[in-house]
Amino acid sequence: MSGRNRLVAALAATALLVTAAGCSSESEDSPNAASVTYLTSFGTFGRDAYAYVALEKGYFEEAGLKVAIKPGTGTADVMKLIGSGQADYGTGDLAGVITTQANESFPVRAVAAVHQKSMAGIASLAKAIDSPEKLPGSSIADAAGSTNMIIFPAYAKAAGIDANSVKFVPSSPQSLPQLLASGSVDAIGQFVAGKPLLEKAAGGKTVTMLPYADKLPDLYGNGLLVSASKLTSDRAQVEKFTAALLKGLVYAVEHPEEAAQLLKKHDRTADEKVAAAELTAMRPYVLVDGATVGHLDQARVERMVALLAGTGTLKSTPKVEDLGVYDIVK
Repeated sequence: MSGRNRLVAALAATALLVTAAGCSSESEDSPNAASVTYLTSFGTFGRDAYAYVALEKGYFEEAGLKVAIKPGTGTADVMKLIGSGQADYGTGDLAGVITTQANESFPVRAVAAVHQKSMAGIASLAKAIDSPEKLPGSSIADAAGSTNMIIFPAYAKAAGIDANSVKFVPSSPQSLPQLLASGSVDAIGQFVAGKPLLEKAAGGKTVTMLPYADKLPDLYGNGLLVSASKLTSDRAQVEKFTAALLKGLVYAVEHPEEAAQLLKKHDRTADEKVAAAELTAMRPYVLVDGATVGHLDQARVERMVALLAGTGTLKSTPKVEDLGVYDIVK
């Protein structure tokens, strides 16, 4: 039985309700339901539609949870809000989580992998940069401290190029599509699933992606985060929430058009076609042969730590057990 099928079978009795859009989305009242808050990784893009799927399909509700979904603003901010008790759950890039925990520890734990492979990468128009060898001398716009910036030295090393030969241009996340479309920079840092949105912003021009996963197969992408106190005080709830969210994840990548429609109910500005295309692009990063959906392999996490430490990204080389990375997906 495949990892995906094992998960679906195991989660057959789990459910969800959620928040989002410009405000927040919330499940309907249910007797004795525990109220929790979940933060998306960044905004309400198609790639985060699975949380809304879990909400609309009732997976959270079946798990005895009343979930309010709110748009996150990046890994570091999601970690801060969870660590300070302003949110219970959220999603963040695991390379960013490891880096943050190694350099400035937060009471946050990663308990499942949303993406079995990192979706980070470099996007350029047409075939301007269709191989790592074309990166030297280029300018790449990205948000300061973004996952793409954090991982780039490791990617450059694996690709056999000098990381210092590329100039990163700090830019706001909102400005990236237009910077690329206008030719103001040679490329931008972007998740692979963002390609459909970039092509729309570029007036239909083809966007070429250089996925980091091609050179760094050990890297996980986004992971599910929870406060350390909740994992300790109510592990049963964490397990139920995780199961419900992952059930929504599998459904979303297997039914992208329907998932896009459910997202639209919570964010009227969402482009259903683009959202569905993002989920389709995300599917091979979620459903990986030989891997159980959501599973976090500790040996891989150790290799991630060594890889990031080897590029000077980490101030120290922490032990995995000190990073708060756990695997509760059985």
